[in-house]
Amino acid sequence: MTDAEPTPPPEEPPSSGRDASGPPPAAQQPAAQPPAVRSAPAEPSHAELRASDADRERVAEVLREAVAEGRLDMEEFGERLDAVYQARTYGELAPLTRDLPSAVAPAPKVSMVKRPEDGDSGEIDWAERVVGGEPSSTGAVAIWGGFSRKGGWTVGRLFTSFAMWGGGEIDLREARFAERDVVIRCFALMGGIQVTVPPELDVTVKGFGIMGGFGDDATGAGTPGSPRVVVTGFALMGGVGVERKLRKEVRARQRAERRELQARRRAERRGH
Repeated sequence: MTDAEPTPPPEEPPSSGRDASGPPPAAQQPAAQPPAVRSAPAEPSHAELRASDADRERVAEVLREAVAEGRLDMEEFGERLDAVYQARTYGELAPLTRDLPSAVAPAPKVSMVKRPEDGDSGEIDWAERVVGGEPSSTGAVAIWGGFSRKGGWTVGRLFTSFAMWGGGEIDLREARFAERDVVIRCFALMGGIQVTVPPELDVTVKGFGIMGGFGDDATGAGTPGSPRVVVTGFALMGGVGVERKLRKEVRARQRAERRELQARRRAERRGH
């Protein structure tokens, strides 16, 4: 019987060089995550952009051609025409002509750029409106009374208006312009001033109210060639309003079209 060889002591695992309770070495620590990058806000799509009165008129013209060719009956035409004038965005206009042959590119694609077109498009030809020369009026005052500037008057580089215990009206829908850059100053002290501009005009409103109001329903870009109009000033215990409205001839044409449509509908009902 031989003597048993001594059993070697168990091998210890290699030391990691750290205490068991200590933090993991740098090589084993999770990599730092890069800071989150904020994506830029998405720009509105074509369908979400607001349509102009000229855009609605272009789509309405396509519908008129379709009913004249027999592609739409009067009932369909009436429903779609009503939807055209109620539409607020390009996305609401697009489906109204999608099933018509004229809807194949390039028409009746709604243009993102407003341009005067041949014929009676209803838009202003600014080449005929920016005339240079001397302004018809450089200012107006209403104290216990009123003033009015409207029709085919010529607006200069600066127009200043003041109303105290009275009211004033400044209408640029038919106006001509001596300059391409115009400033209209409105000061209302316990009075009121109303500024009316056409949809095609480039307008910026910068006024403010003190215990009163300086309304802005008109700030926005105009059609190519439009003068640039800045409306500024203040209202103290009074009010200044700036809004866009269609010109009288455009509104009259739309009313006539609606009356014609109503007459056709009545004739269709009587025929049935």
